[in-house]
Amino acid sequence: MGNKNLQKNLGFAAALSTVVGMVIGGGVFFKPQAVYELTGGAPGLGIIAWILAGVMTITAGLTAAEISAAIPKTGGMMVYIEEIYGKKLGFLTGWMQSVLFFPATIAAISVMFGQQSAILLGNQNLVIPMTVGVILLVGGLNTLGSKTSGSIQTISTVCKLIPLILIMIFGFIKGGGNNPIMTPLVAENLKPTSIIGQLLVAILFAYDGWINVGAIAGEMKDPGKDLPKAIIGGLTLVMAVYLVINLAYLWVLPANELANFASPAAAVAEVIFGKMGGKLITMGILISVFGCINGYLLTGPRIAYTLSQQKTLPAFLGKLNKYDVPANSTMVMASLAALYALSGQFNLLSDLSMFAIWSFYVLTFIGVIKLRKTHPNLHRPYKVPLYPVIPAIAIASGLFVVIDQLFLAGIKSTMMSLGGVLITLIGIPVYNYMINKNQNSIDKAA
Repeated sequence: MGNKNLQKNLGFAAALSTVVGMVIGGGVFFKPQAVYELTGGAPGLGIIAWILAGVMTITAGLTAAEISAAIPKTGGMMVYIEEIYGKKLGFLTGWMQSVLFFPATIAAISVMFGQQSAILLGNQNLVIPMTVGVILLVGGLNTLGSKTSGSIQTISTVCKLIPLILIMIFGFIKGGGNNPIMTPLVAENLKPTSIIGQLLVAILFAYDGWINVGAIAGEMKDPGKDLPKAIIGGLTLVMAVYLVINLAYLWVLPANELANFASPAAAVAEVIFGKMGGKLITMGILISVFGCINGYLLTGPRIAYTLSQQKTLPAFLGKLNKYDVPANSTMVMASLAALYALSGQFNLLSDLSMFAIWSFYVLTFIGVIKLRKTHPNLHRPYKVPLYPVIPAIAIASGLFVVIDQLFLAGIKSTMMSLGGVLITLIGIPVYNYMINKNQNSIDKAA
């Protein structure tokens, strides 16, 4: 199953920076609002949840990477699930990513882009036009060839680190540090156990992106040694950054105030750097978010394109334009995302995308154990450390997220999750229809 054409020249440092770059996105600037709203304006459980979600993500990354390294094919999770569970489930994975995960994630981040741009321009009527506009603009830019998309990624990566670093340094220098950090855990009328699930779902959005790390296994000089170090090192670094920035936020503003701002980072920046400085930091955050939207609109459409090539989605999604880019897939995904974004609900959309993707992450984690049993002799350049403990923690974490969203997080969450399940299941008749249609055309040709 080795991949012959990829150059094996990535070392530990390249893998580490890939992990950090893929994971740190827009979530860290906006999610503290949902976190402290859930805790009733108390900081303690919020801070603990950032650590817990980090640990869950590390076990998830360590587990999934075994499959990535053993099946070094392009296509990510969809390919792994197809190899382990068969074509239909592989298709459903790609279908869920194409109609739910990517569009909902793009929509969520774009809603924040719209809200923050409208605040910056001082006109609330611009929220929806800016939200939909940024999605269609980035979609359009992504049809102009991968060079354009690559440049946007590079610029936005630098821009996302600037606000983070500035807030982390100056938050502690200029903040008063008189706000409680660990106490109380939650507001008096709340039980920690009743909200921990929702907190984790909210925060996992900020940690998402780790699944793509395994994709570089085929290009690493020594994945067995370097990949686990890159995953543990990279995700621990991300967790440290998230912790420090959340402490910096609390150093400047108390949790009950952070709960009131759609962008806690911008609110904190305004306190530290004054109105003008706050606006500059917000612009940095907007460029970072623009890059996030670009990253998802660069990678997401490739899945629909692949399914179309496999003749399980309509043929027009599998066509490349003159720049060799799947432009039709890109614009369909952008249009779907724009539709979702009309809801204007950042937290609802991001929770929906987490529920959808974690359901399939669990299948991936179980797949590691299944492959060990069915293919004991498969070449595994990297194996999960502390097997089966770490996969078991990853599976338990994933099941917790899925069950919580379906049954425990309240009626709104249940309805949304069931909607997600329904949209995913629509993939089954689509798959069956396309397979039959292909079979008929083969029969006619014969």
